[in-house]
Amino acid sequence: GLLYPFGPGAGDRSTPREDDGMSPPVALGRPFVFYGRPHRSLYVNNNGVVSFGVGVPEFTPHPFPLPGHRPFVAPYWADVDTRRGGDVFYRESRDPELLARLADDLRPAVAPGDPVPRPTWAFVATWDRVAFFGAAGKKVNTFQAVLAMDDVTAFIMLNYGDIQWTTGISNGGDPHTGLGGIPAQVGFNSGDDVHYYNVPGSRTPAVLRVGHTSNVGVPGRWVFRVDRFTATEGPPPATTETAAVTQGPPMATRATSMKKEEEEASYICG
Repeated sequence: GLLYPFGPGAGDRSTPREDDGMSPPVALGRPFVFYGRPHRSLYVNNNGVVSFGVGVPEFTPHPFPLPGHRPFVAPYWADVDTRRGGDVFYRESRDPELLARLADDLRPAVAPGDPVPRPTWAFVATWDRVAFFGAAGKKVNTFQAVLAMDDVTAFIMLNYGDIQWTTGISNGGDPHTGLGGIPAQVGFNSGDDVHYYNVPGSRTPAVLRVGHTSNVGVPGRWVFRVDRFTATEGPPPATTETAAVTQGPPMATRATSMKKEEEEASYICG
């Protein structure tokens, strides 16, 4: 009941059914202001990310903040493979009914003294029953990101349906349960190397329960105002992995797809 309408009946387009795929660049009818910068286009990435300026084919989630000026929202950054099941839908909307519902649902996220949101534009991206890379069972996830703007404020809403897996096999996950290894990342990265937010439980087994947690008192829903600089955490723990990421090595992409395919073939063959 948390998710906004989606699918062909709602006028959605869909991304290609492929591993590590994404939409073409989507030109927006109005700029979306994300951490002080207006963005006029975005990508909807199969691996659980909505990104600005550049697509995100990487299948291994890294903790925020990321180096390299890469602004994006991660409702559930993990190794999705829609060839094995599911669809990724998206659309822009100015539908009055949708905007009225958004106005009501955003109200709990407004701090005292801040203007009441009155959205005039929205973008809805939905990952519907998507499988993970190397899946040998029927575990699927459903989740959604909603971007909303009025003349003053910009918000991001993350909605969660049934979350059944956290990890694909290339990141150490079990092919039957989709658990273990490096679990999914949830949050957003501003792209300025400073401001970011990791939803509690990200990249730990606890992310499986993101559909039962909230920052607005509605289990399965997280809402953030993102036009200005807020919701920045302290620095992440200084682990070996964090230090490596801070130095900016290339993240895993389809350039390493041969490794993914070899892992999958090895599992299938025995």
